[in-house]
Amino acid sequence: MTRGCDLPLDSYRLAHYSVQVPCYVCDGGNTYDAELCRHCFAPMALAHQSQAHKTRPSMVAVLGTTGSGKTVYLGMLMDMLSRRTKPLQVLARGAFSVSLQQATTASLCHCQFPSKTPNEPDHWNWVHCQVRCQRMRRPFELIVPDMAGEALVQEIDHPRTYPVIRSYLTKCAGAIILIDAIRLQEGHDQDHFSMKLLTFLSELVDDPKEGWHKRPVVLVLTKADQCDGCFDDPESYARTHSAGMWNQCHEQFRATKIFAAGVAGACASRATFGGGQQRFPLRIEPRGIVEPFQWLISQIPLRKK
Repeated sequence: MTRGCDLPLDSYRLAHYSVQVPCYVCDGGNTYDAELCRHCFAPMALAHQSQAHKTRPSMVAVLGTTGSGKTVYLGMLMDMLSRRTKPLQVLARGAFSVSLQQATTASLCHCQFPSKTPNEPDHWNWVHCQVRCQRMRRPFELIVPDMAGEALVQEIDHPRTYPVIRSYLTKCAGAIILIDAIRLQEGHDQDHFSMKLLTFLSELVDDPKEGWHKRPVVLVLTKADQCDGCFDDPESYARTHSAGMWNQCHEQFRATKIFAAGVAGACASRATFGGGQQRFPLRIEPRGIVEPFQWLISQIPLRKK
């Protein structure tokens, strides 16, 4: 025989699930305790953190094919800016925002390049940071994901394959397009991809007042330290080896600029177990990493809440 006792009812918790929390990327409804958006797999921490600020976080895309150096560039950029005080500095918002720079620097310290970003959006690294610049009176919030190059190519060739990419690029305030300077000099695959990407962006938003033709676009020639003349005159290098990309970029976008960047001062190759070749950095000499990002944020207006 048991004694009677009073048990508190937890039915009041159901009230929290009745109110949907919109995802900051795709606006899809989610429960208040969801870790990832059930529609696009973006971190729901972005939505929760954006509600605590007076200005809405701006979003910037870092785009490029597989092997163009997106993970290395973005991870090195965040690591360099997080250690600076003036004139440009970033502060991470949330522990998940430090994962990308941590993984990148750990790999480079062991003379290795970071592993390829998985195609699954729930495995991408997202960066939410606060940007402080002397030219701006107030700091502003910024969101940047490390998208997979293969996923981006599939979305361009087969639209709506990855809803998170389309939703994110629709709301982006600007883009940094990375182009492998070595592959650009050797063939036409980088030229064709850049032209497809620029066309995809220009047709993504139909609004003539807020379309991509009015948003800033930066072209960054990566691995420029291994190409003669790329650092000296990136504009001339791009015009010589990719005339189609250069013409299309200046015809379809009002605010655009071309930079050259490099992270590994010297690279070597070694044979792998399967019989292939694997490149690895001999030393780390970042150059031209901050300048493209600094020019881009100077072109982005603040978004009021």
